[in-house]
Amino acid sequence: LNTAFGFSIPLKEITLPIGISFYTFQIISYVVDVYRNDVKAQKNPVSLGTYITLFPQLIAGPIVRYSTIDEQLTERKETADMILRGVGTFACGLAKKVFLANNIGMIWETVKTTPLSEMSVLLAWLGIIAYTMQIYFDFSGYSDLAIGLGRMFGFEFEINFNYPYISKSITEFWRRWHISLSTWFKEYVYIPLGGSRCSKARMCFNLLAVWFLTGLWHGASYNFVLWGLYYGILLIIEKLFLKKLLRKLPKFVLHIYTMFFVIIGWVLFASDHLQGVWSYLYAMFGGVPVINNAFIYSLKSNLAFLVIGLVSILPFGKEIFAKIPEKLKYVVTIILSVVSVYICTAYLLDSTYNPFLYFRF
Repeated sequence: LNTAFGFSIPLKEITLPIGISFYTFQIISYVVDVYRNDVKAQKNPVSLGTYITLFPQLIAGPIVRYSTIDEQLTERKETADMILRGVGTFACGLAKKVFLANNIGMIWETVKTTPLSEMSVLLAWLGIIAYTMQIYFDFSGYSDLAIGLGRMFGFEFEINFNYPYISKSITEFWRRWHISLSTWFKEYVYIPLGGSRCSKARMCFNLLAVWFLTGLWHGASYNFVLWGLYYGILLIIEKLFLKKLLRKLPKFVLHIYTMFFVIIGWVLFASDHLQGVWSYLYAMFGGVPVINNAFIYSLKSNLAFLVIGLVSILPFGKEIFAKIPEKLKYVVTIILSVVSVYICTAYLLDSTYNPFLYFRF
């Protein structure tokens, strides 16, 4: 109002409660589900309060729908098996956040502050690939911490990430990335607007509306809104034009296609202002020398973390663990959990770089 009409209304610097978007969405889903008669109204204020303020996932998700844990609020059982599985998931999330996200994230922190005159094409790509890994390990790490803590208390939350970087289309990517948020917008915005069971023009409007709101949910700034609309447009193009073509292409081509557009999307997401977006894209696509010493130094210095990160975003570890005999899994889980917690504690004590990327969301 001040900018548009020349008013001089004092701007109050209000600090919003941490996690407000997550529990607000949970409350909305509860109210709507009761209204639709999908769930019965909870008459016990303690049970309802537990659902809204359940501390494991209160700050950074996942967004838990009331219908998922309705019965668990009163009838859950804490078993040794669930506690051990919870400890294993918690330790895995801690390793993702502290060991991988923080260390790989330092590459991005260095590259994004590099002046354009000192940038190279490969350095720009290395930086945004590092951010691509960092945000996955950071946010999926939070989700694993929450799921692990929930299991220790007898709650079984749904998974929030399912190896999104192995996707073969943008549509598949959003079925695997931040699943609880995608599901929420699908159930409470997209389908009520008409979903895809309508004219193509209306479907396009529905998708753009959903992705405009998805971008806005992440932050009230132009880069997040553009990031949301960017994905809305990509999904419309896939649904209207590319669906049949994508089915005919080899899998490795589909992976490259998907990751290319996902990485470009992270440039939009990670930049603080639009000028930074254009400058970074300019560097990525040949506006600077192809290679320089800064790239070689950064690659050599962080090669171990990048390789571990690359292996960890693929489902190799899960497939190997699934082949271990059931009784031996308990021993392996305990050993890996102890090692993970020990290493992560050492890193936390020694490192000053420990960002909370999703504090704004």
